[in-house]
Amino acid sequence: MKDIKVLGPGCKRCQTTEDMVKTAASDLGLDVAVEKVTDYAEMAKYGIVSTPGIVIDGKVVHSGGLPKEEDLKRWLNA
Repeated sequence: MKDIKVLGPGCKRCQTTEDMVKTAASDLGLDVAVEKVTDYAEMAKYGIVSTPGIVIDGKVVHSGGLPKEEDLKRWLNA
């Protein structure tokens, strides 16, 4: 199971990113645990200054703006 964190204050882009992650994982048939992180101190630990951010298994793979679907699927398959 992959551990995925979506980092952001809860804005529309952050919610859309979380939905995109869940959809991409489902499309790929992956078992994932998605956690929404809204605490600024927790986001700072990952060095995220522009949201939304995506962390997969402890590694920051994206920050700022919506991810491209093909990139998201590539990150999830890695």
